[in-house]
Amino acid sequence: MKIDLEKRVMEADGKIVKEGEWISVDGTTGKVFIGKIPTVEARIEEQTDLLTVLGWADDIAARKDIRTLPDGRKAPGVQVWANSDYPKDAQRARSYGAKGIGLCRTEHMFFETERLPIVQKMILADSSAERTKQLNLLLPTQRKDFDGLFEAMNGYPVIIRLIDPPLHEFMPDEEKLFEEVVSMRVKGETKGLKEKEDLLAAIKGLHESNPMMGLRGVRLSIQMPEIVEMQVRAIFEAAADCTLRGIVVHPEVMIPLTGTVKELEWIQPRLERIAAAVMSEKKVQFTYKFGTMIEIPRAAVTAGEIAKLAQFFSFGTNDLTQMTFGYSRDDAERNFLVTYVAEGILPKNPFQTLDREGVGKLMQMAINDGRKTRPDLEVGICGEHGGDPESIEWCHMIGNNYVSCSHFRVPIARLAAAHYALKYAGKKLAEDK
Repeated sequence: MKIDLEKRVMEADGKIVKEGEWISVDGTTGKVFIGKIPTVEARIEEQTDLLTVLGWADDIAARKDIRTLPDGRKAPGVQVWANSDYPKDAQRARSYGAKGIGLCRTEHMFFETERLPIVQKMILADSSAERTKQLNLLLPTQRKDFDGLFEAMNGYPVIIRLIDPPLHEFMPDEEKLFEEVVSMRVKGETKGLKEKEDLLAAIKGLHESNPMMGLRGVRLSIQMPEIVEMQVRAIFEAAADCTLRGIVVHPEVMIPLTGTVKELEWIQPRLERIAAAVMSEKKVQFTYKFGTMIEIPRAAVTAGEIAKLAQFFSFGTNDLTQMTFGYSRDDAERNFLVTYVAEGILPKNPFQTLDREGVGKLMQMAINDGRKTRPDLEVGICGEHGGDPESIEWCHMIGNNYVSCSHFRVPIARLAAAHYALKYAGKKLAEDK
């Protein structure tokens, strides 16, 4: 394949495809076709033989004598959950055999066309009162989203991650907006110019040198607690409404990007107060958990402290891999990772298969230290590695309760979980040395 970046065309097998034209890819064979080919949704429900085999796999992984944890407790194999952001995704995940939702990324709901302008006004608010006013407009739609998730996963746990990305991701593109402002000034257009200039100034004010390591996750929650307070109220109001309709809910609230237990000490109690208040208002009770995402190396090595507040850990291995290696994933995969793997410097792409000697060791340390503080600590993984069989093996070896992956990868993950349950049946998991 030859790609001409200036002409924006590519050539392969004597055929030329221009930028913007359709191509279709057969994900099974890898063949590429020119044009847009009609597709149908794959339905696992129709694959009766496959469903039978996957049922056997689930039975094996669920056996209570599969693993002996370092403290001597018997434990079943690894469950398979799914990453789902919307009710329709959760319904599909359940049809694929997922036993829970391991990651719901709430910020994806903010990008909906009718919600984004409200989110932008909330970001630009110059007072807590104005910010809360805009968030109150989002509350009903967030509540509806969570209601649908709980209904789809009736009886299964649903882990909902509070807002994680930096705020600039919700704003218009700075470069394009700058070009619009310059164009309007040159043409002498004044209508709407002041608003665009103010917006551009606000976006410039949000600029960070390294936004993925800047104001996001729990840091944003501490800086603007009104956002996560609204989200937690929406989660628990939805859970309460579902409970009153006879739906069994198990909400688990995940606070992302924790690096020190002090962050949880600051934000978690005020969120727990909201949860208690909602259940009191609705006159209903249900079980729930507050936990955190382990994606910073410092969190892994101080897991014993963090487990004093966090009732569950979910490893965000995409970011944990980036921060452990010091690689920017996008840059590394575009520039040097192919060479590193080809030359044997790395055995595999660490963003596709877990690096056991580095990232994996941090995970193992975090699990063992966390369970010394909280023996019943629930542990999962929700990064991309959750659907990779080799990575699932490591999760089995170090004592994960579950892996969470894209719903399309759930069947493969279920088979892998059973394979490793058989491979390690009766063996004691290795303790951290």
